[in-house]
Amino acid sequence: MPAPDLSTPQLTVVAWTDPVIDALGYPPRSTYTERFWLSILGPSTTWLIRHVDARLESEPEGFTLDLEATAAALGLGSARGRHSPLVRALHRCCQFGAARAAPDDTLAVRRHLPPLTRHQIDRLPPTVRADHDEWRAVERDAGTLHGQQRRARRVALALAELGEDIPTTEQRLHRFKIHPVVAREAAVWAHRLMVARESGGTVDGSEPLTAGAAPSQPPRPAPDAPPRIGASRPAPTAPAPATVDLGGDAA
Repeated sequence: MPAPDLSTPQLTVVAWTDPVIDALGYPPRSTYTERFWLSILGPSTTWLIRHVDARLESEPEGFTLDLEATAAALGLGSARGRHSPLVRALHRCCQFGAARAAPDDTLAVRRHLPPLTRHQIDRLPPTVRADHDEWRAVERDAGTLHGQQRRARRVALALAELGEDIPTTEQRLHRFKIHPVVAREAAVWAHRLMVARESGGTVDGSEPLTAGAAPSQPPRPAPDAPPRIGASRPAPTAPAPATVDLGGDAA
């Protein structure tokens, strides 16, 4: 099947919905894409995907992509001809599964990129490959990051309340030395929480939320449960004095 002609002056861009990849993948403006997909796609294609994703963020129903204007915005020169840098970047999006083209000048673009395949990981530079192996190892053992999660969620919720989107929240959490895995989870959680507040729905099976409501607090330990390490112990209570029956009236 011949490759579609993507050198038309304008393309209709829509979101490519894929429940599996949307659940497991990473947003185009995430750190995972910037650190790992960049080596596979190249800078022009990566920036194009990020640019399109930002447009879909504000125009979720789709939009018209003007190739000349887009090429100029990304510093790719002219978009004229099938071998222009922008058209080559569009074809690379399709080649690596980030987008798919239809004959009617429509381009469906993913809002999440899948994790790299083993073949793609093997193509990474050695230092980047080592970073990727560490990233995936931490994801598999997310319990080691539990200590950061509460702090990350508090910061992410504050940013979400200020109107920041998921990628921006994730990047800001990085600057606070939050691990990328925790940063992404917290950013997604905060975004879902804000959506649930607006709709009166729930997040992670919690009770309905209203505007200004705080997320559910973890249950308190039972009174006879041993104190956590580092927690302050309550002061002991002195026992009440015993009553002695002397067998008669007091003198």
